[in-house]
This record gives sequence, C-alpha cells and structure tokens, in this order.
Amino acid sequence: MGATEMHPPAQRRSLFYSVKFFVFCHSLLQLAQLLVSGYMKSSISTIERRYGFSSQKSGLLAAFNEVGNTVLIVFVSFLGSRVHRPRFIGGGALLACLASLLMALPHFLGGAYDYTDRISTSGENSSGLCQSESPVTASSSNQSCSQQEGHAQLGVYPLLLLGQLLLGIAAVPIQPFGISFIDDYASRRNSPLYLGILLAVTSIGPALGFITGSLMLRFYVDFDKLSEAQIGLNHKDLRWVGAWWLGFLVASGLLFLAALPYLFFPSSMPKENGEDDVVMESGPDCKQPHTNPLQEMSFLQFLKSFPRIALRTLRSPIYLLVVLAQVNLAALLSGLATFMAKFLEWQFSQTVSNSTMMIGGVCIPLAVLGTVLGGVLMRRMNLSVRGASKLCTVAILLCMFSSTPLLFMGCPTQKIMGVFPQSSGVISCSSGCRCPQEAFNPVCGSDGVEFRSPCHAGCIAMETDPSHKATNFSGCRCVGGAGMASSGTCGGGCSSLLVPFVALLGVTSFVASFSQTPSFMMILRTVPSEDKSFAVGVQYMLFRVLAFMPGPVLYGSVIDTTCILWGKKCGKKTSCQYYDLDRFRQRFLGLQVVFVCGGLLCFLLTVVFFRRRAGSREPQPEGKGGYEVVSASAKGKELEDLKTRRQEDLKT
Repeated sequence: MGATEMHPPAQRRSLFYSVKFFVFCHSLLQLAQLLVSGYMKSSISTIERRYGFSSQKSGLLAAFNEVGNTVLIVFVSFLGSRVHRPRFIGGGALLACLASLLMALPHFLGGAYDYTDRISTSGENSSGLCQSESPVTASSSNQSCSQQEGHAQLGVYPLLLLGQLLLGIAAVPIQPFGISFIDDYASRRNSPLYLGILLAVTSIGPALGFITGSLMLRFYVDFDKLSEAQIGLNHKDLRWVGAWWLGFLVASGLLFLAALPYLFFPSSMPKENGEDDVVMESGPDCKQPHTNPLQEMSFLQFLKSFPRIALRTLRSPIYLLVVLAQVNLAALLSGLATFMAKFLEWQFSQTVSNSTMMIGGVCIPLAVLGTVLGGVLMRRMNLSVRGASKLCTVAILLCMFSSTPLLFMGCPTQKIMGVFPQSSGVISCSSGCRCPQEAFNPVCGSDGVEFRSPCHAGCIAMETDPSHKATNFSGCRCVGGAGMASSGTCGGGCSSLLVPFVALLGVTSFVASFSQTPSFMMILRTVPSEDKSFAVGVQYMLFRVLAFMPGPVLYGSVIDTTCILWGKKCGKKTSCQYYDLDRFRQRFLGLQVVFVCGGLLCFLLTVVFFRRRAGSREPQPEGKGGYEVVSASAKGKELEDLKTRRQEDLKT
C-alpha cells in the first residue's frame, strides 16, 4: 500500500505530519533541556555557598541526574519503536519542567540568606567591628541557630538531589526517541542534515545555560524578599550569592511550551518525499528494520541477553579502546564543566557571573567549532578508520601540549592573617575583640594583608557610602602603617593572566574536540551494522557510569583537599572560605592532565593495533570515505552469522 493510501491528504497537510516541523520542535526541546543542564553547572558554586555544601557534595549533586538516566536507558533500548514515541518525549519534557520547578523550590521554602553583619536582632556584635564590651552571648547565638536549622533548611540537599534525579529520568526518552523518529521518517538525503541540526543545538544548549547563569547570578538571591537598601552587598563581595533559582523558573517555562506540540504528533507519519514503498520493498541490501531480533524479544529475554550482547560488543579491541579514550575525555569534561567557573573565580579574583560568561561565551563555542571542523576534516581527507585513529591521537597530543602550561598560570594565595601562611594560635592584637567564630567579611589592610573580618583586623570604626554600605575601616590594631582597611579581598594580584589563561583554555577545548567526530565514526565503522545502535547505547552507558557520575565527585573531592579555612555555622562545617590557590591549581589542572594522558594512551594503542593488523595481512582495498569494500556474498554471510549469534544469545 502506498504512502498516499496509508495517510489521507488532510493529514499530510497538517504540520504534525511533517518531519521538518518535528525537527524544529525537537530542536527547541533539546535546547531547553540542555539549557537546564548547563545552567545547573553554572550555578553549582553559588548553590554551594548559599547552603554551605562542600565541593564534594556539590559534585555529587551535579552528577546525580546521571543516576536515573543510567538506570532507565536500557528500557529505551528495549522499547524502541514499540511505543508512541512523540508522547513519551512530551511526557519526558513535562517531567523535566516539574523537576526544574522542584530545583527552585528550596529558595521559596527557606528564609533569607544570612551572612556576617546581617545577623542583627538581639544585641550581638552585628556591626562586625572590634567591640570588646559587647561579646556574642550564647543565648543570641542559640536563637540564631534555632532559626537557621529549620526543617526547610535541613531538607534542601535531598530536595535538590530529587530534582536532579527527575531531570535525569526526564532526559531518557527525549534524545534517543527523537533521533530514531526522525531517522525513520526523514528521507535518506535529508536525515543527515536533520541530525546535524540536532547535534548543533545539543552543543549550543549548555553554552546558553552558562550565559543564562551569568545573567541571573548578577541579581541578588533574595531580591524578591528584600529591598535594595536591605541587601547591603555588591556582586564583587565574596559573600555575594546570586539568584540561582531564577534560571530554573525560566527553563521550566520553556520546557512546558516545548512539550505541548508532542501531544499532537502521531505515532507514525508519511516517509518524507514518498519513500515509504522504497523502504519496505527495497532489495536484499536494505535495512529491513522488522527483522531485527531485538524487536521480537520479550522484556525478560532482552534483559537476559543484554549482558551477553554487551560483552560481545566490548570484545572488539578497537571499540573498547576508543570507548575508554572517550571515557577519559568525558570525565575531564564533566569535572571542568562543573568547577571551571569556580576555579576562575578563585584563581583570578573574578565574580561568579564573569567566570560563568567566559566558560559559556568562549570555551564551549570553541569546542563546538572544533567538533564541526573535525567532521569536515575527516570528510575532506576521506579518512579510513586507521586515519581517524591517527587524527584522534594527534589532536589529543596537541591538547596535552596546550593544557600543560595552564598548570603554571595562576595567582599565589594572598597573605591572610591567622590563616595563610599557617600560623599557630590566635591573633593577639584582636583577641580582646571576641570576634564571632562564624564571622566572614574579608577586608584588605593598607599593608596588603587580608583579614577574615574587620573584627579580626581589630578595626573600631568604619566609613559608609550614601547607601550605608561599609567601604573603609579605621583604627585597625592588626594593620600596619596607617591602620586602615578596605572592604573586600586583597586578591592574588595577577588578574592580567586571566586573558591568556582563558585563551589557552579555549585553544585546548578547540583542539580536544577535533577527536569527537572521528572517534565516534571509528565506533560506527568497527562494529557490525546490525549492532551499531546497540554499541552506541553501551558507549553512552559507560560514559555515565565511568565518567559523568564519578567525574564531578572526584573533582569536588580534590578541590576540598586544598581548603585552608572552612566556614562554620551553628558549630557545623559549611562551604570553604579560603583555598590554597597553588594547590588548587596544581591538583585541579593536574587531574586534567591525567585524563588527557589516559585518552592519549588509548588512541595510541588503536594506532598500534591497526599497524600490527596491517602488517599481519595484505591490506584490503578501501572505498570512498575509507569504508572497506566487501562483496555481496561476504556481506550476506556476515548477516547470517550475526543472526545465528543473536539466536544463540536468545536461547541461552
């Protein structure tokens, strides 16, 4: 039966029976979904500061969306085209909308953000100055703690974890079902174009997330609860917390709008350009989608055969080496995407919004450009699988050379009285001030030494601007010379290195991303055609289990080892207030070099493998694009062997 008979003309005229319209809607949906992912990573250090998390807990939070995704991705492999894919995609989008709202909920359940000099209700040292006559009383401190440790505050982390888990579950059907639906109903000529559009949007989404984060974090976290006069901070203050929750509300609205069209798409639609008959009635070399044994299995049979087929796929040495190389690079990417903005903030005394803008506006676009050019280069040079392995090796080798100098570009830790360099005991000059242990309001002395607060500097007077914000402090006992101090950190004094650092980081991202397309093509060309979709599924599962989940946690743990002063609130440790910047840089970027070396080693082994295989037998002729030329009889025999192996998997 022809396409016209199967689909009435009225349906064919509807937008919802157009593959092009589906591609447009799916592009918008993936953009909104990945915007949430990028926004979460751009806001992670702000959430950490707002709720007093360690970097390890922040890393676990950033990685938690992969948990639901990893557990449920096997169901997508099984369901395939058995379900109404557009409705499943729409359901995933609505769940992502709900999860995004859930991520913003802690802001509305909790009270206003408390920081030093804003705890002023009951006669405690609220001015932050040295006041030996007015020590902090135990009763006032206990009252403040009882207010802060409410049920809403204690439930923030589990609530954020639940939101991340639901975001991961929501993402399960969106990309796989969308790509398979487009590939099923787009013409053979247009399908690569449509998938290329989706790949470009997939790359742009996180960048827009970081840029959105940069804009939202310029607003104060409680701008909806406090007047401008009550805020008393500017975005350059180390205590500043931006409106991290605002972007989740915006993304939730976008996801809701993007989900609506999927409720009206049919489960199937006409093949573009009337190719329905061609697909069903083509010769023996066609794809024959209905003969795939995986589609004929029950779910129990599928689960039983899944480990066996996965192990058979992993026995291919090239596939295994390429996936391990990509796992190294994916772990590197997951850690840098989560914490690089925080690194720039601390290393070069930048605001959170500026650091986030540099990642979203420089590094990610260059990585996207490198990915595209890598594919163009592979096509222009007609690279074979062996040539692709050499291209990946060269790209990662250049990446190692460009990333190593970053280890030596950064600021040393400023001198912080009583904190760095390490000194024993308390500062005698401010011991009579009875400064609160939780005080954190950095000031820079006129002698270039930084103090945790005006109280720790022994300051007894302050100057304010017209909006009553403290600007300068005087009579500071612990400050040499004039005894003056200004509000804010002294910084490392090497902000001039910021531009070359970001430029070199962008070059590293650009060069490393050249390997993405060639390595992906190596996987597609080294597994049987019937196993391609399954091999890609196993690849992404390994990404999540070995890279995307442990990567941010590992980076966060490494960052925590460089902390030299932990914050305290109500006797409990909160987020870090000062880092040893040299150790921060060396360990954070040193871990990057380790992952790059791991990826380089795996790609080098693929080159060695191809060379030995070429030396052990006569090289076979290659066709256009480097594909091996195989006779029709050999190809038929290969398909028969594949079917036999799969039937054996089902029986066992």
